[in-house]
Amino acid sequence: MLGYKFTTEESAQAAVAQCDTHYGYPKQDCVTQHWCSYEFSNLDNFYYISHDESIELVLGLPEEFVVTQPEGLDISEGL
Repeated sequence: MLGYKFTTEESAQAAVAQCDTHYGYPKQDCVTQHWCSYEFSNLDNFYYISHDESIELVLGLPEEFVVTQPEGLDISEGL
């Protein structure tokens, strides 16, 4: 996966806040409250934000990393 890894929830929240500030979120006339969101990988014990070009403008170049999926989980289902 291409994105941004964080060791603490606070650092992931801070990255979301940076993106929100840059893009002017939250907006009063919008249902969307954040420009991006973070996830937690229980099996890998880290937080992450998936890459998007708009986030790269704020957070810099992304890194490649692996998010371990639980056995038996096929993330391609429903695509």
